[in-house]
Amino acid sequence: MTINALRGTYDICPPASYIWEYVEQEARRLFGQFGYGEIRTPIFEETRLFTRSIGENTDIVSKEMYTFADRKGRSITLRPEATAPVVRAFLQHKLYSVSPLNKFFYIGPMFRYERPQAGRNRQFYQLGTEILGSNHPYYDAESIALAHQFLCVIGINNPTVKINSVGDLESKKLFGKMIQTKLMPQQSLLCADCQTRLEKNPLRVLDCKNPSCKEYIKDLPRLTDNLSPASKEHFAQVLRFLDSMNIPYVIDNCLVRGLDYYTETIFEIVHSNLGSQDALGGGGRYNNLVEEMEGPSTGAVGFAFGIDRLVMVLEQLRPELATDRQQLDCYILNLEPSVFTEHVALVHKLRKTGIRADICTEEKSMKAQFRAANKLNARFVVIRGKEEIEKNIFSIKNMNEANEEKISYTDENTLFEILRERIIKL
Repeated sequence: MTINALRGTYDICPPASYIWEYVEQEARRLFGQFGYGEIRTPIFEETRLFTRSIGENTDIVSKEMYTFADRKGRSITLRPEATAPVVRAFLQHKLYSVSPLNKFFYIGPMFRYERPQAGRNRQFYQLGTEILGSNHPYYDAESIALAHQFLCVIGINNPTVKINSVGDLESKKLFGKMIQTKLMPQQSLLCADCQTRLEKNPLRVLDCKNPSCKEYIKDLPRLTDNLSPASKEHFAQVLRFLDSMNIPYVIDNCLVRGLDYYTETIFEIVHSNLGSQDALGGGGRYNNLVEEMEGPSTGAVGFAFGIDRLVMVLEQLRPELATDRQQLDCYILNLEPSVFTEHVALVHKLRKTGIRADICTEEKSMKAQFRAANKLNARFVVIRGKEEIEKNIFSIKNMNEANEEKISYTDENTLFEILRERIIKL
């Protein structure tokens, strides 16, 4: 019986995994440069963490969570997103008493029961950041600037930043009632999801992609025209900070996020290479979430990218990442058994100095071993067969330039030093 990966999950094998590795390495480097420290939370949590923070009327909680009872009958959920677990850890370990401002980043798998499609899987991967401890609009702008810079650093240029403000809790409630008042007479004409949202989570109607619903949505008042004075000023400052950093953005009056905890600034970053499902990620401010989880009043903002989607775009824009990171510096042929042990020591020594080296263990023809070197994308090949041993020489072939250099052999150290010198120069 053949056992395959479950629907909505998939294996990440080389060379595709080299792109994933590159994305994660660049994230750790850049996030560290901005002063964020890595936080790692469990893959599963108590279900009430998500129903309480994300909102019972959201699609995630009502339709998509992987929830089950453990052996003691407790309700457990595989994490569908990372912000709630980060806040839980922030409170559990009283990190607010250690520092007034906490900046975290995370990388890891999330789980949602959805219909699998390109860039949307049941086990998917996210990287993101969270800032806890400030209401200052600068941190909204910093989050957007960091997200934008990260995409440019990894080679996804010209992303589009869509931004909006849902205001404070009072602004959200008032606007939600306004939507209900405007759309209730047409409720039966809306799609099934919007009919439910109109009663339970009216702001989510703005995000509907159904063409018939869009006809009714386009006549609604704008969120940004119905904010409290404080929320208007907060949003204006965020935009001023983005302008000062030359971060391009588009104000999208229909933009809302699918999580109830968002307040004030929200944003989404999209890219044309993804087609109709063009969102790479997004985020926003969530000033009330910590307090709602019985913590101190704490301003907070963050964002997340879907790594699956980042990789999809990079496979189109930078396919060389899959091969460049796979390149071998040196491949040693196995042409003479009498020196194989000596070459084993050489490979080990090269690797200890940071050189990517490998050795052929099978006694194949020279032609077959060169084919193996090509498959490994080796830059240099070391040749030392019977003829070379008799003449007390060895050959180094530069595979990129197709030239071969013959060098007098003194001892293993000579071979090591010369080989290392050639590789470093290249």
